[in-house]
Amino acid sequence: MTDLSTEMRDLASDYVLGLMPEGEARIFEEVIERDGDLARYVGGLRDQLLPLDLSAPHSALPEEFLVRVQAQIAAEPMRAAPLSDAMPRAANLSRAPSRSWIGLIAASLVGIAVGFGAGWMRPLPEPMVVAVLLDAEGVPQAVIEDYGNDTATVRFVADIDVPSDRSLQVWTLPTAEMGATSLGVLERTAPTRLSFDDLPGPMAQQLYEVTLEPAGGSPTGRPTGPIIGKGFAAQQL
Repeated sequence: MTDLSTEMRDLASDYVLGLMPEGEARIFEEVIERDGDLARYVGGLRDQLLPLDLSAPHSALPEEFLVRVQAQIAAEPMRAAPLSDAMPRAANLSRAPSRSWIGLIAASLVGIAVGFGAGWMRPLPEPMVVAVLLDAEGVPQAVIEDYGNDTATVRFVADIDVPSDRSLQVWTLPTAEMGATSLGVLERTAPTRLSFDDLPGPMAQQLYEVTLEPAGGSPTGRPTGPIIGKGFAAQQL
């Protein structure tokens, strides 16, 4: 990967600032080990924050701190692009905090005790499983988060060319008996909320993949086109 996509840079920021759930962070660390450019980018982010980390005295948070920060976040306009809908009933929400929120978190490192958790700032519940989808060369292509309530999100972290007569389709393998099951058809690589019905809860090591199919999706209800990326889910703790 010579040029990191915006989504991959956002993931790196979440990782360095401690905003990633533990399970997703472990997967992202494996991706860092595979990708030298990403490893250098993460290292640069850490170097930028190191002076703040070293200069921050250990002190207790004032009682009014949480109320003050929550009020500031509530007053901050949302600038993050909404998730597009793979199905009409999907809700548009952005999983990751906006860049302005991350700036607020970075600034708050000064004078805050090390180890202060920022998980309450995340606008979505924690996913049950996370899967990083890799291509045949082992390069990350997408990240899928499955929430276990017939809802998942997909974010692409690589530039993927989708011809006008083709669609991307997201699949999972809940059980061998059910076979590959579609989670949604995408016309573009925007972050997307996927909605589906009647699937069992996701499990660790469950297979997820994205294929390139004819426009509108696979004509057979099973994957027929080339695999863009695939990976196995890691359960969130």
